Amino acid sequence: MDTKQVILELRTKKGMSQDELAEKVFVSRQAVSRWENGETVPNTETLKLLSKVFDVSINTLLGSPRKLICQCCGMPLEDDDIIGHNHDGSFNEDYCKWCYADGTYTYNDMDDLIEVCVKNMVSENFTEEQARSYMKELLPTLDYWKKYDELSDNGQFEEFKKKLINEINELNVDGMPKVEN
Repeated sequence: MDTKQVILELRTKKGMSQDELAEKVFVSRQAVSRWENGETVPNTETLKLLSKVFDVSINTLLGSPRKLICQCCGMPLEDDDIIGHNHDGSFNEDYCKWCYADGTYTYNDMDDLIEVCVKNMVSENFTEEQARSYMKELLPTLDYWKKYDELSDNGQFEEFKKKLINEINELNVDGMPKVEN
C-alpha cells in the first residue's frame, strides 16, 4: 500500500475530514488532499505528527517500505503493536516493546537476553543449541550492543528491578514462592 492510500484509509477510519486532519498536523486541507492523491508526501516533521494522530509508526505511514528489526534482540518489527515507545509515547522504530519500554532500555546483559530469546525461539525446527548459537552471533552486530555503553542507563533499571524483587519478597504472602528475577 502506498502512503496516499495509508493516509486516506487511516483518516477515513478515524472519521476525520481532510480539514480536521489538516488542523491536527498544522497544514492546509490542500496539503492533505495532495498526499491522498499521491502528488506529494508529508515531510519528516509532519510524518511524526501523523504517527501520533493515527497511533501508527512512520514506517506504516510510508507503506512499510523498510524491514525493521529490533536493534537489541533482532526480532522483526512487522507490526506496530510490538514497536517500542519513547517517554512521550511516540514510536521508536529501532526497538521492540520488550527491549525498550516507555523510553527505557530493559536489557543490560546480553546473556540474560539470550536466555529469554532462546526460550521463545525453540521449536520443532529450531533446537536450543541452534537458537543460542544464532543469538550469540547476531546480538553483537545490532546497534544497541555496539553502542551499549553510550545507551545504557548505568544500571538504574537493574537496581530498580532488584528493589522491586526485594519489596515483593518482603510482602511475605503465604504460598507465594520467593521471587528470584
